[in-house]
Amino acid sequence: MSTASESILQKRIKRFKSIKRGYYSLLLIIFFYIIALLGPLWINNKPLILKYDNKYYFPAIIDLLDFLPGVNYPLYESKTFNQKGNKIEVDFRKLKKEISKQDNGNFILMPMYPYHPHEDLKDELDEEYDDDNGNGTYDFGEPFIDENRDGKWSENHPPTLPAGFKGRHLLGTDNTGRDVFVRIVDGYKISITFAIIVTVLSYIIGIAIGACLGYFAGKLDLFGVRLMEVFSAVPFLFTLMILASFMQPNVLLLATMSVLLQGWIGITYYVRGEFFREKAKDYVSAAVSMGASPSSIMFKHILPNSLTPIITWAPFSIIGNIGTLVSLDFLGYGLKPPTSSWGNLLSQALENLDNWHMLIFPVIVLTVTIFMITFISEAVREAFDPKIYSRLR
Repeated sequence: MSTASESILQKRIKRFKSIKRGYYSLLLIIFFYIIALLGPLWINNKPLILKYDNKYYFPAIIDLLDFLPGVNYPLYESKTFNQKGNKIEVDFRKLKKEISKQDNGNFILMPMYPYHPHEDLKDELDEEYDDDNGNGTYDFGEPFIDENRDGKWSENHPPTLPAGFKGRHLLGTDNTGRDVFVRIVDGYKISITFAIIVTVLSYIIGIAIGACLGYFAGKLDLFGVRLMEVFSAVPFLFTLMILASFMQPNVLLLATMSVLLQGWIGITYYVRGEFFREKAKDYVSAAVSMGASPSSIMFKHILPNSLTPIITWAPFSIIGNIGTLVSLDFLGYGLKPPTSSWGNLLSQALENLDNWHMLIFPVIVLTVTIFMITFISEAVREAFDPKIYSRLR
């Protein structure tokens, strides 16, 4: 295709791809998000496939679909799999060891990283020692496996330090015995999902309201602007904290409150200004003279010509929404433990500053993610710069 026949949108996309830091950052963000969404298939304490007594089970796949209405994760009882112990639910990692010693046709396939974000691993992290004198307790000098690598005997006392690829826990465990790597991955999924939901809902509401205010103007615009000023004057984070303290927040509830309290205001101002500017142009007058309806003029003619500031605002909105969730969770008014959001991880880390890995790894992932989205923002802004590609050129 020749350059002359390319549309403005195609030129802008080509320009965006030429800005490598932004383009590759977008690909990485999408790739990591898909990997995080598929987390139950590769980071889970439940098997992908289990054959036991000629019956087949698919716990990890059901876990992946757990968010769908009507899909509930069943309870796999220990007695069903002849597993002894005090736990009601079967320990699939232990079951794998038991099946490996059997030759009865049973089969189990565990995920690549067999730990769950909400799983308490304290029992597994008990340090083992050689009870040389047979008194049933650890005595100084008796050899032991230093599970948390603190140089002393610490019975049932996580956190454990990062063990790398050779150990069981890549980035170690936190003070409650949960795997840090698994919780960071799950936190990435939660943060990006929240930011996307808030951004999409804010855009739907903001574009609709901003288009009406900018196109019809008059008393409607006067009322709408006064309403936005009232909402803008409300302390957003403080109000959200008060509302969250009266209920049990989840991602969708927090996202909805964030949108209704303030999320729609910024994009509404942008769209309103663009519609004010565009409706005075000749192509709008031509559409009116041809009998086009107001809705057709707004969304078929004006909106496509007003997309530049709308699109360039999106990545910055996502960064702000991630910061909102992290702040709420960090202060204890957002998603409640054991939810593995980044804010909860940082709050937990500040209570355990002696364990550097609990703080460093979440901060690194959060910082890198924000930097990549910032690179995307800069690339989008440069690619959609009307001074470079415009309908007037």
